[in-house]
Amino acid sequence: MKEKKLSIFSLGGRGEVGNNMIVFENEEDILILDAGVLFPDEDKYGIELIIPDINYLLDKKEKIRGIIFSHGHEDHIGAVPYILELINPPLFGTDLTLGLIEKKLKDAGLLDKAKLNSIGPYGNYRKIKLNTFEIEFCHVNHSIPGAVAMRIKTPVGYIVYTGDFKFDQTPLSNPQTDFEVLSDWGKEGVLALLGDSTNSEREGHSLSERVVAKTLENSFLLTRGRIIIATFSSNIDRIQQIVNATRKSGRKMVITGKSMANTIEIAANLGYIDIPPDTLISIEEAKNLKPEQIVLLMTGSQGEYRAVLSRVARGEHREIAIIPGDTVYLSSSPIPGNEKAIGETINLLYSLGARVIYGGMMDLHASGHACKEEIKLMLNLIRPKYLIPVHGEFRHLYHHAQIARQVGMSPENILIALNGDIIVLGEKEAKIEGKINTGELYIGGNQISATGAIVLNDRKMLAENGFVNVIIALDSAGNLLDNPVLISRGFVYNKEAEKLLEEAKKLVVKTLEEEKKNRSFLKKSIYQTLNKYFYEKTNRSPLILIEIMEIPVLSPV
Repeated sequence: MKEKKLSIFSLGGRGEVGNNMIVFENEEDILILDAGVLFPDEDKYGIELIIPDINYLLDKKEKIRGIIFSHGHEDHIGAVPYILELINPPLFGTDLTLGLIEKKLKDAGLLDKAKLNSIGPYGNYRKIKLNTFEIEFCHVNHSIPGAVAMRIKTPVGYIVYTGDFKFDQTPLSNPQTDFEVLSDWGKEGVLALLGDSTNSEREGHSLSERVVAKTLENSFLLTRGRIIIATFSSNIDRIQQIVNATRKSGRKMVITGKSMANTIEIAANLGYIDIPPDTLISIEEAKNLKPEQIVLLMTGSQGEYRAVLSRVARGEHREIAIIPGDTVYLSSSPIPGNEKAIGETINLLYSLGARVIYGGMMDLHASGHACKEEIKLMLNLIRPKYLIPVHGEFRHLYHHAQIARQVGMSPENILIALNGDIIVLGEKEAKIEGKINTGELYIGGNQISATGAIVLNDRKMLAENGFVNVIIALDSAGNLLDNPVLISRGFVYNKEAEKLLEEAKKLVVKTLEEEKKNRSFLKKSIYQTLNKYFYEKTNRSPLILIEIMEIPVLSPV
């Protein structure tokens, strides 16, 4: 009898923070866990979002039984509106997760096309059967309600996926992670654990949300002047804490930014956030109050260019400007790669006369991810035969593996795999066997862009070195009809450019004379000559665009 096997691989989320998308595949079925986005680095010019390349799945649409979502953060649900135009499997999640997805699909005009399926409310999650896969759920603490771990029954055994999790012993509005369910899963036997690695480098335990709540309340009471606080729009627990601190300090709150307002509306309608009506006011109403009576809630804690706080810091917001004496709180931890943008925002705020509280100044942020001791607890509760670290850069996966060794797991049973690496699980063994092609799809203008590496490289050259446009007019015999025209932008200062471009014109004329009989290589020769000259003179390599126009010269009648 042929041994049953299951392949597990990631199209995104391993070796990077974001883009989470895990695929289970056997002979009959494909199951997808999460479909997130990655926020681009600053060298991805003109790119708004990055999603996993799902080309592998396009030829196997008929095998896809569904996408199961662990929670509603962008790095786990953000890709849905884009991939739904390519594949359209049933979507499963908790009520808040589906509420956030529903809003995205409505904005994209895809809601009628989607097949949304709720797994039920907390305490009554239903089991899902999708052909050869059966999925059941367990409530876990995270920085957003409706987060779940899941146990997937497969033909080779039980697989547990933690999603993003932490063990908060004193949560505010949500129950503790359901230890009993996790323990029961472990007792019944788990073949493999796919575990969150994000905070595997951090010692001890993650901070409780209750500590953050107390810090905010005390700080708001002691703060004079207007309060501005920025956090993630999806951090529902933090928003509730800010609402509570606003009320206890006798202030009124203004919610600014579309994404913040939309998320709060969805969460409030589902009962996950409670904002008394008399707490909220509009920006117009705030103008009639004293600064010490106001809290402005906004996005921008990561220095995102288009976020409200970033626009306020640059003086580009139409309705909000920094008043000297404002206190600005950044209630989040920097996502890797955002440190520079956050620093620039903080500097601008200070320069405008604001007091800024961020980083380790106060306990303003509790991570939603498990630290080392919590990861150990998860491993000891689940007791898997194999560990497959997920979510994080390679160093995070590595440290997760080291933690597993500390609790007694054999190194041979720990499988560190990157995007595309295929882990083949059998009833008796597991190994990395082969690789599929993976990559990234770029989102620009709310749609999948055809932008590739060549275009991005051109954009980078333009941004860093500028460009020089060379226009040449020749007759049909290859003779120069007029002096070449050279136009530069973003290359060198105008006064310096004049002499430099005059010399460049002479080099173009010289090259034309030398290559007159070899017209097929004319552009290449001009490019090589100018590129070498500009680099020698300026130590820069501008993007060089060469346009050769052949103009027929009419004979006199």
